[in-house]
Amino acid sequence: MIPDKNVLIELAHTKMPFGKYKDHYLIDLPEYYVVWYHSKGFPKGKLGDMLRQIYEIKLNGLEELIRTIKKQYPK
Repeated sequence: MIPDKNVLIELAHTKMPFGKYKDHYLIDLPEYYVVWYHSKGFPKGKLGDMLRQIYEIKLNGLEELIRTIKKQYPK
């Protein structure tokens, strides 16, 4: 399945809305922080879905893909 381009663009430009890493892009969150959410449970709603996607991206070593998208499709 090919991900929707707009979903990836939104994911590349979304920032953490709260906590220690508030205003950091989700893709730039430290891996340990995303793994912690994975073990404790992701937030409900869209943010949780996005953090789940970030977890899978980091797990598979695809961070550079999202960083490239962020550069190619500036907001």
